[in-house]
Amino acid sequence: MKQFNRRDFLKAASATAAASVISGCATGTQSGVITPPAQGRSVIGLVAPKMDIVRVGFIGLGQRGFGHVKRMSHIAGTEIKAICDTHDEVLQRSANYLTDKGLAKPALYTGADNAYQAMLNRDDIDIVIISTPWSWHAPMAIDTMNSGKHAFVEVPLALTVEEMWQLVDTAERTQKNCMMMENVNYGRDELMVLNMVRQGVFGELLHGEAAYIHELRWQMKEVEHKTGSWRTAWHAKRNGNLYPTHGLGPVSQYMNINRGDRFDFLTSMSSPALGRSGYAKKEFPAGHQRNQLNYIAGDMNTTLIKTVKGRSIMVQHDTTTPRPYSRHNLIQGTNGVFAGFPNRIALEDGGSKSFHEWDYEMADWYKKYDHPLWTKMGEEAERNGGHGGMDFLMFWRMIYCLRNGEALDQDVYDGAAWSVISPLSAQSVSNRSASIDIPDFTRGAWQSAKPLGIVG
Repeated sequence: MKQFNRRDFLKAASATAAASVISGCATGTQSGVITPPAQGRSVIGLVAPKMDIVRVGFIGLGQRGFGHVKRMSHIAGTEIKAICDTHDEVLQRSANYLTDKGLAKPALYTGADNAYQAMLNRDDIDIVIISTPWSWHAPMAIDTMNSGKHAFVEVPLALTVEEMWQLVDTAERTQKNCMMMENVNYGRDELMVLNMVRQGVFGELLHGEAAYIHELRWQMKEVEHKTGSWRTAWHAKRNGNLYPTHGLGPVSQYMNINRGDRFDFLTSMSSPALGRSGYAKKEFPAGHQRNQLNYIAGDMNTTLIKTVKGRSIMVQHDTTTPRPYSRHNLIQGTNGVFAGFPNRIALEDGGSKSFHEWDYEMADWYKKYDHPLWTKMGEEAERNGGHGGMDFLMFWRMIYCLRNGEALDQDVYDGAAWSVISPLSAQSVSNRSASIDIPDFTRGAWQSAKPLGIVG
């Protein structure tokens, strides 16, 4: 047996001490990913006390926020108590919309970036809807939960791994909901496919594909206000998937991510970044600020995710190239496949055609597999609008759960897992598409969490 000398002993002791330090500040590691210790109980399946009336505050009333105010005003059992925005024009537009409907005028908060904090001091607000530029999502949601209110946040939930953990920790410590409002999970097609998956139509799931392919170069002309005034700059800050959750949310629910399976690692690569600079040169004067940015985000980013159970997911992002809109929404199982844009199905057993041929006729599939939630609320959702009704249905479902003491369909772990693909994809791209481990924000609770049921 090899004998240790003094140098060997000191090296071993140093390694042991380092390991002790790590174990003292983490509950465990996942292939080098440090999981911080929990600061409270898991919020998987969190049920808040029933609310007869859900009292609502809004932060951010621009293009998305104003639509949210409109839709919330049509939902029974809600009261809009306060609204906040730094832009007086959109603030007044929302207030006027409510008073024109005969509703009480909400309290108005404006004047500074932190004006929302005064709104959070109110004791007559239960939930806060956050529809602000991405960089504000995490700090506003954390402040909301710390003020004793539930946070509902536009996508993405946050921008960095550190912010994701801060949101998880705050939700667990305060026992407040922090839901990223992924509206696509409430689309008719996505709900139907979830129902089909739960009934085993596609067999055992193997692979999914998701995307946000949506040409948005025109937003570069929104310089002073609106989404393009701040979103354009992200194409000069991050080379990765800037907006992963719209396609990934539904596929994750099909696969029971965080509820029986979880993301394990990813690898990502980007195409050249040519479209934004070319558009700027064509549409703006040479000295314009749009021509001063160094656009680094590849026009197309493709990220591959592997789950612990071995399934694969392809996620793509492209808001630059000229092509039709698509979210892909593909789920492949041992018995067949559904693919969106356009919708089509091919099954080995149970299909109307050979699995070698796509079935594009959806009427019979809707009739047989429409999700009960859409069957119950679909007409009202379409009537009240928002991306074909998915926005209204999402809000209706949120309020229903809060008023009836039910767990929300999405929790802080979902929002963190789906959103963290953005910073991790950029990390992979910058390192020759190296594999990057994905944190387990549930701290192991995914293994016993129940899959999302077919509600409604």
